[in-house]
Amino acid sequence: MDTMTLTKVTAALCGSLLVFLLGSWAAEEIYHVGGHGKDHKQAYTIPVEGGDEVAEAEEGPAFAELFAAADAGKGEKVWGKCRACHKLEDGANGTGPYLYGVVDREVAAVDGFNYSGALAAVADVWTPEELNGFLENPKGYAPGTTMGFNGLPKPADRANLIAYLATFGG
Repeated sequence: MDTMTLTKVTAALCGSLLVFLLGSWAAEEIYHVGGHGKDHKQAYTIPVEGGDEVAEAEEGPAFAELFAAADAGKGEKVWGKCRACHKLEDGANGTGPYLYGVVDREVAAVDGFNYSGALAAVADVWTPEELNGFLENPKGYAPGTTMGFNGLPKPADRANLIAYLATFGG
């Protein structure tokens, strides 16, 4: 390939780019409606019945109802997410404290486990309601906790897991 061919290819690429840029600019000038800021007003609005009302987020059943209907068998499947750091055997700590008898146990009560101070400030006893709040968002519920789990977003999963944990110890 000689110099003249290379010059023609480069000129063709630059020319194509210039045509596209000019075409974009022309289309923007032709079809742009209104000002460049957000201070322009809508020319025509369509009234909608109830359009000003903000739809409230529909909340599901209360946790007490979910916990009363919880299935420990389904909770065992959810337990798989906890198994990496916690154990269900009494006195066997993992990365996290053992969870044998955790339901209705005092917070930070496992001997031999170094808890972060954030948990003791949140609650006195791990009631099902307290566990629900903690399992939903551990770092939001107890800021400063060393638990690295993001939480369980589904209320039914939390209720099933707590029902499963309640079958151990107690």
